[in-house]
Formats: sequence, C-alpha cells, structure tokens
Amino acid sequence: MKILGLSFSPREKGNTELLMEEVLAGAGGLGAETELCRAVEKDIRPCDACGSCFTTGECPIEDDMQDLYGKMLEADGILFGTPVYFYNMTAQGKCVIDRTIALNHGGKSLSSKVGAVVAVAGSLGLVDALKDLYFYMVTRQMLPASFIAAYGSNKGDVKDFDKCMKASSELGRQMVKIIEKKFTYPDGKANYIAYGTHTF
Repeated sequence: MKILGLSFSPREKGNTELLMEEVLAGAGGLGAETELCRAVEKDIRPCDACGSCFTTGECPIEDDMQDLYGKMLEADGILFGTPVYFYNMTAQGKCVIDRTIALNHGGKSLSSKVGAVVAVAGSLGLVDALKDLYFYMVTRQMLPASFIAAYGSNKGDVKDFDKCMKASSELGRQMVKIIEKKFTYPDGKANYIAYGTHTF
C-alpha cells in the first residue's frame, strides 16, 4: 500500500508539511509505504490548454509532472497539503491540479484512490481551499477521507496544537483503513457534472 503526500507549500518544514508528516507517520505506523513530494522543488509548468491529452492520453509538456503522474497513479492514497494564500490553495497546488487533467484519458485515472487534505491558514480562506480540493477529489471519483484544518501564522505554530497533531496521525490511519476496504467506483472514470460544449 502506497500513500503519496503532495505538498503545495513553498515553505519547507512549515506548518503544512509538519502536519502532513504526522499524517504520513500515522499511515506508516499501520504498514503503509509513504512519500512526501514538494511541488516547489519540481519543474512543473502550467497547463497550456493544448488539448492533446484528450486525443492522445498523454501530456506533451516534458517536465517533472511526467514523473509525478507515475507516482499519483501508483499510489493507493493521496494526501494534498496546502497553506492558504489569497484565500485559496497556492499557485503550486493549482498548477499541479490543472495538469492532472491528463490523468482522465488514455486509460489513466485517479478513480477509487483515497484522498485527504491538510490546509493551514493565517486567517480567512481555509474553507475555500478545503472545498476546492474536495470538489476536485469528487470529480476525479476519488474516495474522500477526512481533513486537517489549522490556523497558524508562524513557522512551527502547529507543533503546540496537541489535538491537531493527534488528529493528523489519526487521519493517516483512517486513510489506510479506507484503502483496505478496497472500494471501487463501477466505471472508473472521472465524473463531469456540468454539461455543455466541452462534454458533448
């Protein structure tokens, strides 16, 4: 069993990643293989809306997203983590999310993978970041686990939040237990729920 942590924080070992590490440690304690990837350390360019993935099943942009595609497809669970900048997830996070449109073509899918979220804010925007990431998971037919939401402005603030740290570890264990149930969506395809010219 593999659980991948995708950190969208540009700050290494900040509050978001401290909580993500707790989640992954909780999962590891139940035998899961875990990995934390930092988007800021990758060369990931924005989606250029070329549409190639709709016909070829492949994204033609040659950058580190190609490696990340493989990690996401191999994972049984994906933990998304982001601080809140301007009331939502970071630019690094949105860039990764946009590029995963290529994982809905050519037999690739995130369907039935367990997803969870860690979000940290200084003040406003926490709910918006959580909402957008959970809506993303639902439209990818992922299986949403719970989430960790925390407020903290200074690096390391969350270390003092005992209940939050404990809940983070428990979220990792929850992800493992959901994965073990082996639930799968019937068709394994992402679900478009708004219809128009792009969906025919």
